[in-house]
Amino acid sequence: MQWSEVVDNPYFENLPFKIELNRYGKVEMTPASNKHGRLQSFIGALLERKLKKGEVLVECSIQTTEGVKVADVAWCSKAFIKQYGYETPYFHAPELCVEVVSPSNSKEEMLNKVQLYLQAGAEEVWIVWENGIVDYYGNTGKLEQSGHGISVKLPIN
Repeated sequence: MQWSEVVDNPYFENLPFKIELNRYGKVEMTPASNKHGRLQSFIGALLERKLKKGEVLVECSIQTTEGVKVADVAWCSKAFIKQYGYETPYFHAPELCVEVVSPSNSKEEMLNKVQLYLQAGAEEVWIVWENGIVDYYGNTGKLEQSGHGISVKLPIN
C-alpha cells in the first residue's frame, strides 16, 4: 500500500489511531490517548514560541527506509517549507522530529524511529517519555541537550 492510498481511503477517516506504514506497505495503528495529545500540543506550542524561523507540524508523515512513519510533532524551517512545501509524505525529514511515547510503544521501536528520521535527513530527534523525561538525539548519537537551545519541562500530571 502507498501512503496516498492511506490518506485518500475513507475507511481510515476519523479513526482514533495514529496510522503508519511499515516497510512492507502494511498499515500499523497506535491507539491515541488524551495525555498523548496533550503532550503533542505542549511540545508544538513550545517549538512555536522558541523557534521563530519556521513552523510546527503535528502528525508529520515522513517516508523512511522502513515505510511511512508519522512524527508526533515536527519543526520545519522556512527554507524547508520553501523547498518541500507540504508534500505528503515528506521524502526528506524536517529538521526536528519529536515522538511522544505511547504505552504500546517499546524502547526498541522508539530508538528505531530515531535512526529512521535521522537517516531521512532530520538534524535532531526528541523522544518524549510518559514520565516527563526527554531524550535528544543527533547524527552523533544521544545528546545532553537540544542543539536548538530549548529546555523542555513537561507537564506530567
